[in-house]
Amino acid sequence: MPDNTESLRSGPMAPLLLRLSFPAALGMAVQASYSLVDAFFVGQGVGPSGIAAISMTFPLQMVIMAIAQAGGVGGASMISRNLGAGRRKRAERTVGTLFALTWMLGILLSALWVVFSPVLLRLIGTSSALLPLAEEYAAVLFLGAPFFAFSITANNFVRAEGNASFAMMTMVISAGVNIMLDPLFIFGFGWGVRGAAWATVISQGATALWLAWYYLDRRSVVVFRWKHVRFSRSILSESMAIGAAAFSRQGAASFSLLAVNFALSLLDGDAAVAAYGIVNRVLLFAVMPIFGIVQGLLPIVGFNYGAKQNCRVVRAMHLSIGGSTFICAAGALLFLSFPEKITAVFTSSPEVISLGSDAARMIAIGMPLTGFQVMASGLFQAIGKAGPSFVLSLLRQVIFLVPLVALLAPLRGVPGVWAAFPAAEISAALVTFFLYRKEMRRLRSFCESGAESRP
Repeated sequence: MPDNTESLRSGPMAPLLLRLSFPAALGMAVQASYSLVDAFFVGQGVGPSGIAAISMTFPLQMVIMAIAQAGGVGGASMISRNLGAGRRKRAERTVGTLFALTWMLGILLSALWVVFSPVLLRLIGTSSALLPLAEEYAAVLFLGAPFFAFSITANNFVRAEGNASFAMMTMVISAGVNIMLDPLFIFGFGWGVRGAAWATVISQGATALWLAWYYLDRRSVVVFRWKHVRFSRSILSESMAIGAAAFSRQGAASFSLLAVNFALSLLDGDAAVAAYGIVNRVLLFAVMPIFGIVQGLLPIVGFNYGAKQNCRVVRAMHLSIGGSTFICAAGALLFLSFPEKITAVFTSSPEVISLGSDAARMIAIGMPLTGFQVMASGLFQAIGKAGPSFVLSLLRQVIFLVPLVALLAPLRGVPGVWAAFPAAEISAALVTFFLYRKEMRRLRSFCESGAESRP
């Protein structure tokens, strides 16, 4: 058995989690940085209206991400558990089936979004002032949907076999290409928001080529075989059931972003949308390392659960929750300490800076609870329990946040929208704790008795 998978079985847990999580966390932080870079250069080259325009487009892009994550996370869980149980051929069939599905859906979504994005942008509340910029950005951005979808799915599979360093390099390449091209296209060629979109599409294409080389050159533990590039009903059914939680989480993020943007657009116009666009990007950058931790956690939990080693699962959960909570608390402290300075990096508009500072302070209140919720959802994904993972993925961003925005926005205006974030975070954390504690008691009982777990 390759060293990567053997370390999942018996390596010391703290170094193992660090080895798998740190490259993923670093890579995802680097990847998140190009969202910040986009906002920075668009803010400097186009102004607050440019930031607001790309913010209105972002929910549509997140739909593509949600669909790719469904196959990527579901397939990664299957790969980890099949490797742990010694079923290598099943893991190879999973790769082939889900690669075929990803490319098909990516091409379909690209065609649909390019054609219908003007209509969709109007439906989600884009103002007449922002619409030309948003349409210009979307017309280019969605050409990259097939590359974007494949990259997300394939990189999840790379992590599932324990190759965190390669997964990190994938994200570094994507971010690096985008960061280099943004100023060239926006300022050098004078393309504005269209230049930011082309920089993103080219970076997605480079990432897809990098991952295709990894599999076609047979550098992967789970070998890609062309004969498996076909649809297997059993693999699709299992992977989509498990990946439904990831789809829901990304879909929920898209829906909640849409709801918040819509409410802000009605209440305070484009300045509030731009302010939230800035704060949301900084927030994603601040918490992105915890998604790196959960990416490192998933193969450890999936492999050891499949291998009936529950004590290692329990230990991995304790370490991941501790680390992710520390990161989120540090991010919250920065938001509370320097909200004006953070917002002012992206714009000189006093109105946008004031609105963004208020948003940062309120969102920071609930941030320390985010890490625990993401790790708990990751536990259920990794062990193949689709139901609880599905519920947890919806709690923060749909079940609680959207109704709270709808309730508080008419009562308190823009401050009510900001207040909905910590209220949703706290409510979701309470429900998550109840489900997580129940599952951990079950795993501990098997661990302490030495009995094998049952799915």
